[in-house]
Amino acid sequence: MKFFSLNNIDLYFAIALALINGVLMCFASYKFFQIIQLSGYKLKGYFAWLKDTKARYVSRIVLLSVLSLFCVLVTNALFNVFLSNTVFSSIGLIFYFYFTIVFIKNLYSAPKKVPLKLTSRMTRLNIALGIFSSALSFIVMAVSVEYLGFIKFGVLCLVPLLMPILVPIVHIVLIPLEKLIINSYIIRAKKKLKKYNNLIKIGITGSFGKTSTKYILNTILSQKYKVCMSPHSFNTPTGLSKVVNNYLEPTDEILIAEMGARRVGDIKQLCKFINPKYAIITGIGNQHLLNFKTEENILKTKNELVESLPKEEGIAVFNANNEGALKLYDKCTLKKYAVGSSYKQSNIKASNIKYSENGTTFSLTINKNSYNCKTMLLGEHNIENILLCVQFAKILGLSDEQILFGIAELKPIPHRLELIKTDSNIILDDSYNASVDGSSMALKTLKNFGKRRIVITPGLVELGEKEKEENTNFGKKIAEVADIVVIVNKQNFEAIKQGLNEKGFKDENIYQATTLEQAKILMKDFIKKDDAILFENDLPDNYI
Repeated sequence: MKFFSLNNIDLYFAIALALINGVLMCFASYKFFQIIQLSGYKLKGYFAWLKDTKARYVSRIVLLSVLSLFCVLVTNALFNVFLSNTVFSSIGLIFYFYFTIVFIKNLYSAPKKVPLKLTSRMTRLNIALGIFSSALSFIVMAVSVEYLGFIKFGVLCLVPLLMPILVPIVHIVLIPLEKLIINSYIIRAKKKLKKYNNLIKIGITGSFGKTSTKYILNTILSQKYKVCMSPHSFNTPTGLSKVVNNYLEPTDEILIAEMGARRVGDIKQLCKFINPKYAIITGIGNQHLLNFKTEENILKTKNELVESLPKEEGIAVFNANNEGALKLYDKCTLKKYAVGSSYKQSNIKASNIKYSENGTTFSLTINKNSYNCKTMLLGEHNIENILLCVQFAKILGLSDEQILFGIAELKPIPHRLELIKTDSNIILDDSYNASVDGSSMALKTLKNFGKRRIVITPGLVELGEKEKEENTNFGKKIAEVADIVVIVNKQNFEAIKQGLNEKGFKDENIYQATTLEQAKILMKDFIKKDDAILFENDLPDNYI
């Protein structure tokens, strides 16, 4: 082929165009990378997003390619260079690069709940995509010059069409490398943990409440011990190995490890390198039922933490107010505690719970001793989480005074029923995520605030075949508390509306918004002074 001749200027022009296009495709694939990351690097979630959004982002890429190619063809026709080899045969690509840059700019400026995190893994994916895209761009241009001379380099406009498929292909190609890297992190973490012979290791798991309980426990135990806590929602092998390798210090006495799961065996894998001696089971429900398929699988997975504890020394603490956790308590053969205000055998209880703009007050009973407590945390579920941590603090030898001081120091956890006061309104921000139990607790808390109550929610997700039923029930619960409801996104609108209507909620007080940002704009039309607003759940971008 003459195209590959070293004297052919088109060869070098094609190489330059291919490299530029490879870089542009990395930026243009932002959304696809974001969804893969939000799906835990599992392609099942990625393709479910493509299906659920009816390939909305793919259609935008099709429009980009078709419009760009049309401009190239029109430009070539105007310059009458279909059969010539002049520089004008490529001038139409100016439109392609312009449209692509505009596309990328709009992509990055669009509001996102969880922006793409440029982790080491994501950097490797971007580099690989850049190489693949550049190579692909060069190949299609070489073929076009040889067989489609009238289009020539204009075929470059069609490369974006392949990104929705090329991104997962690149991800698959890199999976073996990523497994090797993750294993190296875990091996390093195991070696480091072996040096900490006296380190107290605590595992926390459950369908909900893991992160909140972790923060509460960290604050209380810090009154006596030096504690290393997995930050944010680090609860995967990669996240926990990073905690051990980068955060654990020689002076730390306790390691608190939050343990999450998306399938059976995930927690068992985490326990193999953390080797916890203690466990806290916060609460088990049907959250993530879409992944686990059955509630039995959820129970089995959460119980992997308890089963991994040492038989002689292991101790487990269970949330006695939760049916699922109580089932695991009954099965547990280790030393164990069931904690809950409504559980008769519990030595740790809370009563006289009252909410206000200044937080929560309650009476705390510790082994028959009663204390008045105050915390900025809201919601009965947070009070129950505190009780779990109080029980655990007693196991580790903290005095009642140290525990009370720790409770007083607790700070609201962002987006987890966080109380925000404005000049004219009370906002309860429970937007991080939502479970059936957690959303019920949030609604109960909302009852204590505002002259009118507004709920803004997209509903409950990842509930599999029970999703419609649970969202209908959620609508019924909202109707008992709220005066106005804004349902964000279409996914659960009909189910929630059905529940609202069954409880006599008026249609004129039900609003629908496409996104949370649109809901906030819509709210300006009806919000009044002294209204209380609950933001219950905010679907991540892979549901939008």
